[in-house]
Amino acid sequence: MQRLLLRISGALLLTALVAPAHGEIFGKKKSGSKPNTSNPLANLDSKQPDKELYDKAMVALKKGRYDVCRLDLQTLLNTYPDSEYQMRAKLAVGDSWFKEGGSAAYTQAESEYKDFITFFPNVPEAAEAQMRVADIYYMQMEKPDRDYTNVQRAEQEYRQMINQFPDSTLIPRAQQHLRDVQEVLAQREYQIGTFYESHENWAASIARLQTVADSYPLFSHSDLNLIALGDAFAAEARATQAFKMPEGPKEQLIRIYNDQAAAAYSRVVTKYAMAPHVEDAKDRLLALGHPVPEPTKEELAESQAEEESRVPVKLSQRAVLLFTKAPSTVAAAHVGQPTMVDPPATYAPQVSKATMAAFNAVIAGKTPAAPVQAASTDIQNGTAPPRSDQPAPAPRLEDVPNSGGTGVGAEIVTPSNNGTSAAPPTDANPPAAAPANPPNGAASPAVVNGAPVPTAVPDNGGLRAVGPTDTTTLPAVDKPAEAPSQVNDVKAAPAVVTTGTTSAAAASKKGDRGKFDPKDESSSKHKKKKGLDKLNPF
Repeated sequence: MQRLLLRISGALLLTALVAPAHGEIFGKKKSGSKPNTSNPLANLDSKQPDKELYDKAMVALKKGRYDVCRLDLQTLLNTYPDSEYQMRAKLAVGDSWFKEGGSAAYTQAESEYKDFITFFPNVPEAAEAQMRVADIYYMQMEKPDRDYTNVQRAEQEYRQMINQFPDSTLIPRAQQHLRDVQEVLAQREYQIGTFYESHENWAASIARLQTVADSYPLFSHSDLNLIALGDAFAAEARATQAFKMPEGPKEQLIRIYNDQAAAAYSRVVTKYAMAPHVEDAKDRLLALGHPVPEPTKEELAESQAEEESRVPVKLSQRAVLLFTKAPSTVAAAHVGQPTMVDPPATYAPQVSKATMAAFNAVIAGKTPAAPVQAASTDIQNGTAPPRSDQPAPAPRLEDVPNSGGTGVGAEIVTPSNNGTSAAPPTDANPPAAAPANPPNGAASPAVVNGAPVPTAVPDNGGLRAVGPTDTTTLPAVDKPAEAPSQVNDVKAAPAVVTTGTTSAAAASKKGDRGKFDPKDESSSKHKKKKGLDKLNPF
């Protein structure tokens, strides 16, 4: 019993000794201790008002209260213009719009990010702002068969990000997103090319498929694209075989198209040696009688690395595509440099013109040029119609017809008095004009009826006259019409005199209605017969 009492008393004494230490370790903090608040810029504890506003805005941003966040940030920007949180607050305003989502919010976020880059172009956060501008369009991309405006804008913004901030740590992510964007653009062009090929529009198909091969070498279906391009050239050769023309020029044209097809197949074998459909390209080369090229070790290693970087598309991912409008970028490559500058595109009118030029050349016995050539300046020169994604050339002043012409592509012929058609008089042999700049630098005198006429020297002190050099008068169609001498005047009509004779005649004519004819008029008093009344002839 005594031992039990000793143990209890010892336990109570030990508890009394340990209690103060236990309170210091596990108790509350001292009233004089500061809270552990961190400064994102200086990593220092602070209780400044601007810091309090910034922390409050960040808490609201994390909780999804974007309006409260922007209100606190705007208060910080207006109240403390010299605060160290000015830059972070400006970027956070754009982040609030970016996280809120929606087309209107994305537009506001882009504006805020662009302003941030303008005010702080040399800070590391500027690259982050440009990256988020590109991500805005990246997240709004649609499938290849839909509107591709956001896809084009995303490509432009990612290229600007890579060119403007080459030392940023976000460059690998921007390059991968650019590869994804170009995968979507390549899918769009490839689908259009195969559509034209299914409708046997070979010129349009060749133009689209050639553009894909030149602009997007990292396309996941580059092997199928080049095989389809070669098949289009082979179809042109088969169509030429059915032409009724001399055998020599026909064989020459067929050989040209077969060489173009073999070049496309050979590119699959060499550049995309590890692609799934490389054996199909080899079979087509053997069918054309061309040798199968051997790829180099570098080409094999590059093609293998490109194919291994692609992620296989799962069945679940294909099912998700049925319910979403976002494009599939799973098959995009994860290695290789994306295209930073678009090469000259190929257009269908250019392919048709090259085909006609080759046909005319072989008929004339000449060596034709290559059927497909790059048309980098065709749109600027106005020789090729622009596509839907290219701007039309601006009209020029030289396109306005002169006053001496009719302004149309036909000649207006007026008949003469004797019944014959007389064309407008034209000068068969116009007199030779004086040279504009004589060798000695003196002004040449005007010539009228073979005799020189002295010209008056303008009193301008040798200065050049101000005004357009082309003083040709405008055609009559562009001149304003002459104003009439009288406006808004009602012409007086001859007065109508009503006499008794005319009124009586009108009255008699009005009263004489004549016999009713159901073919000429209809009336409620003369209704059609119904039922058995139709059988009654009376």
